[in-house]
Amino acid sequence: MSSIRFANVLLETKPRALSYPTMYYHTDQLLAPDPRTGDWTIAGAGTVDFTTYFNALSVLKLLRYTRATAFRLHIDVRSAKPVTLTQTRAERLSMQPQLVESVTANVPGDNKWHEVTLDITVDPTTVIAGFQIATQAKTTIRNGWYEVEFDGDPRDVELAIATTTFRKEKFIERNIELVKTELLGSDYDIAKHLTMHVIDNGSTLDAAALSDEHVTVTPNENVGGAGGFARGMIESLEQATPATHVLLMDDDVEVSPESILRTYNLLRIVNDEYAEAFVSGAMLNIEDTQDQKEDTGFISTYDGSCVPAKPPLQVTKFVDVVYNECYDEQLSVPADAHRYAAWWYCVIPTAVIERNGLPLPVFVRFDDVEYGIRCNPKFMTMNGICVWHAKFDIRYNAGVERYQTIRNQMIGQMTTGLVPDTKTMLHSLHHMVDLECRKFNYTDAELALQGFEDFLKGPKFIMQPVAQECFMRANREKEQLVSFDELRAQAEQLGITDFDPDMLTRQVIDFDEPRTLKQRAFDFLTHNGQRFGAGEFVVKRFDGTGAEGDRVEYTIIPSAGWLYPAGMIHNENIIIAIDWATRKGVIRVKDVKRYRDVQKRYKRDLAYYKQHADRLSREYLAAAPRMESVEFWKAYLQMD
Repeated sequence: MSSIRFANVLLETKPRALSYPTMYYHTDQLLAPDPRTGDWTIAGAGTVDFTTYFNALSVLKLLRYTRATAFRLHIDVRSAKPVTLTQTRAERLSMQPQLVESVTANVPGDNKWHEVTLDITVDPTTVIAGFQIATQAKTTIRNGWYEVEFDGDPRDVELAIATTTFRKEKFIERNIELVKTELLGSDYDIAKHLTMHVIDNGSTLDAAALSDEHVTVTPNENVGGAGGFARGMIESLEQATPATHVLLMDDDVEVSPESILRTYNLLRIVNDEYAEAFVSGAMLNIEDTQDQKEDTGFISTYDGSCVPAKPPLQVTKFVDVVYNECYDEQLSVPADAHRYAAWWYCVIPTAVIERNGLPLPVFVRFDDVEYGIRCNPKFMTMNGICVWHAKFDIRYNAGVERYQTIRNQMIGQMTTGLVPDTKTMLHSLHHMVDLECRKFNYTDAELALQGFEDFLKGPKFIMQPVAQECFMRANREKEQLVSFDELRAQAEQLGITDFDPDMLTRQVIDFDEPRTLKQRAFDFLTHNGQRFGAGEFVVKRFDGTGAEGDRVEYTIIPSAGWLYPAGMIHNENIIIAIDWATRKGVIRVKDVKRYRDVQKRYKRDLAYYKQHADRLSREYLAAAPRMESVEFWKAYLQMD
């Protein structure tokens, strides 16, 4: 029988911890750190409960994923009056932590340090376990941690972090520093078995200054996330002591080193069933720190989109912390849908990489999705293993969401089979083109078609070093938003004199109106008045009461492409689309001729695909082993 220091009782002074302390503890007393010693002091009489996202032990998952047989809490306590420590637990339907009165430790109030150990009691109904401290006076705590006892010996783990960056120096330099100081510079076992490979696609980091015997910064061509992570995998496989696991991590994330430490310890005690599982860290929002967006996802068999396997959760809420651990994805993910783990934080065993190859050369978007579906692993997720990432819904980029998405969806479908029926991906293309045209965004509709057309060129096209130029071209050709000042001037040129973007609110921008059945039928049959309309339209003017006047009629909607404010755009001719997060916008004017040109191009592309679908399928399937090989990637990355 062996044991391991699995997880620390985590208390932090980082801004997110100060803003959202209930991710760490719930208390009715002030809890504050001593800047000299790092000890934490409870101000007076009260209780502090640690049955939280970061400080409860994930008993249910440890018993599922690992060889765990027993659990203990260790913590040092000092107080002027007696202190009581009591185990807590939660079952699947618990609304609040339950005290386990039979597991209690009493600490004398003698102002001396006492090392307290609680032998945690669990049963098949236990989801998480934690502890509560009850104080009568000022009390100080330190060095809290959970011990896990397990069968057998710990596995040999060499963990390599592979992170790809492109001109996000602030994020990546901070993460390098955290890894160096809190992991590599620690007394934990991980310090002897951790390396970090930073693939600098922008070649803007000071590689010499940041690199050392454990951290390597490698300047690289801008080959996107797929190319950067492919190189990180290769470097991890070929380092002096080859990695057993590779942690792929985005550059624009904030990470807690404790998450990496727990991941390493999880891998050391994993059971045979989950020995080749992916560890999928959750994505929490940087902007709304307590919001968990996703830990694993799946591909919708309806439209090929990426869908979180869990509903949105708030990890400051006890009920969500419990829900997160006992959630059964088999009940929420359709039986014919494939799951994946996104590469903002994903640990992949190198045995899986050696067996299944490297990512496809698709630059960004769907590289992690395709890879996860190709490998078809089990997944391990756990409270406290996470990163903070910028919310996707406030950083919409048509170059990614239109060009890259449809191109890479189709490529992944041909090589791997992301969904059971390719018609799903064709539906995705139709939806993109149709939605953008309804909102008069012909530019981004054409961008989606360009992505589809580049897929139609076959695998030889993406096997050439064209990925960066394709992405840059897509970003040049996408709809360009302008500043509010320029937007106001453009509106005035159209005769819109009552538009003041500085007076807009999110309520106004996001507002939508319900449509009648007749209006819905009109929009469907005419594509918002374009299918049977004339080539020119008459500017509608009214005086504010509905009568004809001097004011030019227009509507305001959000600019993000995935939104469809159907009521606001119904029967309109001028749309002002706003991105409130960047204070930019664009004016779209109905253009029936351009609409018809887009529709003709769409039908032509679809006809070509149907004629050549079998050939394309054969070509992509034949090319896949080559594209996924180390040999191909070394040549592509000019590593030889």
